[in-house]
Amino acid sequence: MNLRPIRNETDYREAIEESERLGDARPGTLERDRLEVLAMLVDVYEREKFPIGPPDPIEAIKFRMEQAGLTRNDLLPIFGTSGRVSEVLNGRRALTIEMIRGLHERFGISYEVLVGRTSKRAVGRAKVATRKLRGEVKAKTRAAAGQRKTGSSARVGAGR
Repeated sequence: MNLRPIRNETDYREAIEESERLGDARPGTLERDRLEVLAMLVDVYEREKFPIGPPDPIEAIKFRMEQAGLTRNDLLPIFGTSGRVSEVLNGRRALTIEMIRGLHERFGISYEVLVGRTSKRAVGRAKVATRKLRGEVKAKTRAAAGQRKTGSSARVGAGR
């Protein structure tokens, strides 16, 4: 195989096969140099064709907990209540700035990961909760406006 950019799946497979064939090449040999160049070409192709995005913030928290042997109780100083811990870890509540700061300072999870994309389920549930809250506020506002109208007309009528 001639060394050239990897442009498609066929080139990629050939480069992988050649790399495997050269896998035992000794350092300082032409075969080892060829293997290193092939590895660079494969790396560039894989980064372009198979990008790996940042992890989901909740998955990053769970991973760190598993790594450090932590339990949900270890999150209580940051999240406040066990209910909030459960809501966040189950994707029903989004992380707040205070939670993000606490997770970064206490467990060393990067801000970039914690601020990154939140699970679609948490975002969807937050939107539903916001709509529900807006609906409740509108209903209370209408009810209060209705009471004012009823109360004021009753007073006007009573004064006649």
